[in-house]
Amino acid sequence: MLKRIPAILQIGLFAVVFNACSSDEPVSTSGSPVGSAASGITITTLSTQAWLVTGGDALVQVSLTAGLDLAQLKVRLNDVDVTAEFKQTSPLQIQALLTSLPEGDSTLTASLGTAVDIETLALTNYPISGPIISGRHEQPFACQTGEFELVSGGILGSQLDSDCSVLTRVDYVYWSDSESTFKTYRRSPTGEPPEDMGEITGPDGNAMAYIVRVETGTVNRAIYEIAMLHDPAAGQVGPWNRSSGWNGKLVYTHGGGCRSGWFQQGNRTGGVMRRGLFEQGYAVTSSTLNVFGQNCNDLLASETHIMVKERFIERYGVPDYTIATGASGGSYQSHQTADNYPGIFDGIIVGLSFPDVTSATIFTLADARLLNYYFAEVNAESFTLNQQTAVAGFGSWGSIANLSRGAARLDPIYEFDTPAGEAGGEISIAQWENLRYHPDNPTGIRTTVYDHTVNVYGLLDDTQIAQRPLDNVGVQYGLAALNARMITPQQFIDLNRDIGGFDRDMNHVSSRHRADEQASRRALESGRILYGGAGLASTAIIDYRSYTDHAENGDIHMIVHQFSTRARLRAANGHSDNQVMQVGGRWGFTEDSPDLGNIFREMDSWLMAIKNDDSDMDLSRKVVANKPLTLIEGCWDNSGETRAMIEEEQTFVANSRCNELYPAYPTPRIAAGASLANDVVSCRLRAPDSTDYEVTFTPEQSAQLDAVFLQGVCDWSLGDASLARHQGTWISFGPSPVNRLQ
Repeated sequence: MLKRIPAILQIGLFAVVFNACSSDEPVSTSGSPVGSAASGITITTLSTQAWLVTGGDALVQVSLTAGLDLAQLKVRLNDVDVTAEFKQTSPLQIQALLTSLPEGDSTLTASLGTAVDIETLALTNYPISGPIISGRHEQPFACQTGEFELVSGGILGSQLDSDCSVLTRVDYVYWSDSESTFKTYRRSPTGEPPEDMGEITGPDGNAMAYIVRVETGTVNRAIYEIAMLHDPAAGQVGPWNRSSGWNGKLVYTHGGGCRSGWFQQGNRTGGVMRRGLFEQGYAVTSSTLNVFGQNCNDLLASETHIMVKERFIERYGVPDYTIATGASGGSYQSHQTADNYPGIFDGIIVGLSFPDVTSATIFTLADARLLNYYFAEVNAESFTLNQQTAVAGFGSWGSIANLSRGAARLDPIYEFDTPAGEAGGEISIAQWENLRYHPDNPTGIRTTVYDHTVNVYGLLDDTQIAQRPLDNVGVQYGLAALNARMITPQQFIDLNRDIGGFDRDMNHVSSRHRADEQASRRALESGRILYGGAGLASTAIIDYRSYTDHAENGDIHMIVHQFSTRARLRAANGHSDNQVMQVGGRWGFTEDSPDLGNIFREMDSWLMAIKNDDSDMDLSRKVVANKPLTLIEGCWDNSGETRAMIEEEQTFVANSRCNELYPAYPTPRIAAGASLANDVVSCRLRAPDSTDYEVTFTPEQSAQLDAVFLQGVCDWSLGDASLARHQGTWISFGPSPVNRLQ
């Protein structure tokens, strides 16, 4: 349930919050305009939502309707006249970067001098160190500014406070052709460039000096970087003075991973020095908390997206659009921020994608660890390798052990002699190693995805252990293998009788594990499990992938996960026409590997067509209507002397050339009967039914099966047992009270 907005915030915010909860018309990055026909005045925060201002700065805009006199307009901030701070940007529009806002609530008033010609907007300002929507800061927390390497060389330096803050700095670097690296750029007294300076093709198609302006600072306890082509000889850049090397568009990059991604600031961003993107004219930004190997919490990642983009807009102005891009853990962040906090990203370009970490990834990892334990420790003799693979559903037998190891992100306990398949307690910060949780140290820090997201899930009563949305009650492991007659009825019974589950410390136990109801509900309500029908319904999506399902040693990045995202889009919106998939390309920006560069060009055409569409269609329809005809869904056939793109719809199962080249395989849960969407935490249960099975059980086996599933088997068609539904966009877990989820 969303919390009612306090009275102090209600002034001028009713329309803003109403739009923020609508899935039909996602809000923009900037706050929804506040204004009325009676006054003819509209006030907009351009840099962020009015209730989520950070750092005491806000880029705002005041507009008048035709016929009114801009010269008569007066603007006051908390009863102080700030009209002189505004710059006229059009005949009926002024903008200003307001600074030194006090923490807490402020009121911005615009007036033409009469009682009716007046509008007010409530602003709420939070510290630049956050938080704003993700709940209490995690503690302990390691600052790593002293480990962060600057593009210009050297280290960022020691933090200024316990929030890991540093002074914002700007460095100029140039590409050295002779040394093939970036070097610090300083203008010579004569203006002559360094002898080894490289050139780059600018957004206008002409060669220019390869000089990059890099801003580095901290927001939300994260280190961020912003990079764009700019020659300092051209003067300072700002919201109304853009670099000629910038095309006015922004790309937000991400890093992957997850394991050991907690209790730290991080010492690298998703990478901003991207020649291929610079050549297309983009500015590039990222932060350390948008690398999932340093922060495996999509809510905290979204909060950081909001704050970094606010910082960007205040420094450089509102971009024409913003693209999120990243593979694996970067795809989680791109999908979920686009869906849950619409307007931050207009388009996403994701690779090796998953819908989210909470369902698609964790369900699969936990099931793989159960199967690996069963086949290695419980019943090591009865299943052949082919049968084990069939039970798991994977395209490679090696994925069982590989993904079992990946379940370390759920396991808080480190033991020196633990087998690799049962590893846990992974941490990146040496100083926290002796603080790790253990049954002998019950108040220690728990290094798991759930405990890192405790602000969402809450604690178990009288413990420091986070609740978890993890359940396998009623799951019929190996159902597809049984019905394909790959395993016998008795093997199926034995497997499901003895596979067991995990206790809170990921120790194997004989009983199945059951989800905590609050955690399941919050995962679904808040978008930790990707919904797909909120902001993502109006987002341009390009999903590209290299194929790894047949990797001999296994791989977590299975193609099934992109089809799970597609299934969720279709369930929520009735279609997935805003999502385009390509498989098997050469993903780069060079002549030999051109396909990623082409995808960015296609996305540019798509987003600019949407931006220039002044029809009355809602945004979700505009996204579909403006998809470029040249943007092809299909796969690359690399089997011949000359590779070829096969244009056809990508599907999980089909009699098609792409499915022959790149077959998709189920996860253990989908092989147990779950839907392709794979978004059910706790299934609703019913008694076993003979119609589930393509084989015949003897009377004795039927009795055994009933005993194994005394509580019932999953009826996946009925959805999640919690009956929870996504509760809207721009949800907060505090401190902001706006859209606060209880």
